[in-house]
Amino acid sequence: MRPSRRRVIIDTDAKNEADDQFAIVHGLLSPTFDIRGLIPAHFGTRRSDRSMAESREEIDLLLDLMDLTGTVTVADGAAAGIPDEQTPVDSPGARLIIEESKLASKDDPLFVSFLGPLTDMASAILLDPELVHRDVVVIWIGGRGYNGYTSYPGIEFNLSNDIHAANVVFGSGMTVWQVPSDVYTKVSVSYAELEEKIGDAGPLGKYLIEQLVEWNATHHREPIESRSLGDSPAISLMLYPHSGNLRTRPAPRFGVDGWYLPGTDNPIQVCEQVDVRFLLEDMFAKIRRFAVKPPHSKENRNHD
Repeated sequence: MRPSRRRVIIDTDAKNEADDQFAIVHGLLSPTFDIRGLIPAHFGTRRSDRSMAESREEIDLLLDLMDLTGTVTVADGAAAGIPDEQTPVDSPGARLIIEESKLASKDDPLFVSFLGPLTDMASAILLDPELVHRDVVVIWIGGRGYNGYTSYPGIEFNLSNDIHAANVVFGSGMTVWQVPSDVYTKVSVSYAELEEKIGDAGPLGKYLIEQLVEWNATHHREPIESRSLGDSPAISLMLYPHSGNLRTRPAPRFGVDGWYLPGTDNPIQVCEQVDVRFLLEDMFAKIRRFAVKPPHSKENRNHD
């Protein structure tokens, strides 16, 4: 008999920008997800020398807003990227991935979504090489578009924070679903849409909007009234894999500049388009529903 819920771990650089928060909330509010843990991830040192700790604090804040403190496993990830392709950075997050992978089966795989660098997945593989033979699906928001497509100059951000880790994971032979930047940047919302959809959705909706507007005001020089919720495809692909167009490609390697190099013949799945309507409307509906149902309502919980 197939399980009624999908086992999920979300690894997130939650305080890096303002979109992880929406993806985390969407995942926690999805009743078909059995959230096995949240892993705070680092996001380099360009904006902070304690980025993983800041991600942990943001996750804790979201859990508090959702009255889920103490009910969802949170296991800290690595504080920095791996130093090379042979050396893991041990952490509670990597160990959580390993332990949960041992429970995976063909009919009940483990989905591990990465909204930032692949550090903790690569470390888990290096700590336990048998992991690559288990029924685990790695979903990664990262890397530039194929065929030269890019949404901004320079190396893609999530990749830049651990190129070694990306090469370990992509070269491992594991099942990988990649959502590159030319796809994830197209999940755009405006301030007006956010206000209309979740502006009255209680403290949680208020916080999600305010932190997004604040991030834009701090980090954008030009006037702006929109934001890409680029991490959210990781959630919608787990909810409904057919909501994305996935093309099979041979796994590449990543050069120091972020460009693709010839890699292995291992097949990976690259998402070329996502159903943005499904993604956003499902997320908005769940946030609104959370605001009107009692905080301990069974529909709003994702723990046993």
